[in-house]
Amino acid sequence: MPTITTKDGVEIFYKDWGKGQPIVFSHGWPLSADDWDTQMLFFLRHGYRVIAHDRRGHGRSTQTGDGHDMDHYAGDLAALTAHLDLKNAVHVGHSTGGGEVAHYLGRHGENRVAKAAILSAVPPLMVKTATNPGGLPKEVFDGLQAQLAANRSQFYRDIPAGPFYGFNRPGAKASEAIIQNWWRQGMMGGAKAHYDGIVAFSQTDFTDDLKKITVPVLVMHGDDDQIVPYADSAPLSAKLLKNGTLKTYKGFPHGMPTTQAETINADLLAFIKD
Repeated sequence: MPTITTKDGVEIFYKDWGKGQPIVFSHGWPLSADDWDTQMLFFLRHGYRVIAHDRRGHGRSTQTGDGHDMDHYAGDLAALTAHLDLKNAVHVGHSTGGGEVAHYLGRHGENRVAKAAILSAVPPLMVKTATNPGGLPKEVFDGLQAQLAANRSQFYRDIPAGPFYGFNRPGAKASEAIIQNWWRQGMMGGAKAHYDGIVAFSQTDFTDDLKKITVPVLVMHGDDDQIVPYADSAPLSAKLLKNGTLKTYKGFPHGMPTTQAETINADLLAFIKD
């Protein structure tokens, strides 16, 4: 399996398919590079080089006990792009991966990057604070950690079967295959990484990162997102970006890259080609 080893000795697994302009995909919590299968095959067919890695502690990467924070996530992504010597890359991040992309650009610069897209993403800040009154109370995230610690396997069944893909909505037709694939990806990773990752995605403030970014960024979000509520995320991120475009999807869930792949892929392709 192709891997790189970070400065602190963590092996990061990645996939690298095809030739052409590189598109780099950053996955959401607690998943893996496999969550991008549909996008990677689509863009490969359209002549792009597609790359996706398993975040540290996730998927096939090292189940290290520490470093589960946005600084390390962004550093690992920077190490991968340097190792592959990527130029003119497009970075696409979903959920926590959207935070990773924003922090990577804000912290490591844009000299290798042409454009970015953040989908159902956690920036600017998820947790409620005095300066972020629309955020979710910290108790919500404490509850997620408690459920993970008590019975991770059941917790990872309940999330995709319910709010992640909107399968808990009236009239929604749940896909057992999608639910099981989410569970499979989640259980491949390390409990410690996922436990700490809840703090990383909920308490990191990406405001300064977003303000630094100058490349075009497409902010894509469903207005029925039950994981990262729309009002306190996408519109605020788009305003902070110098060159941001907000695209709102009526009724789409958090996991829209999977359930609404045809629409999302077409819009990403149009943005990249533009």
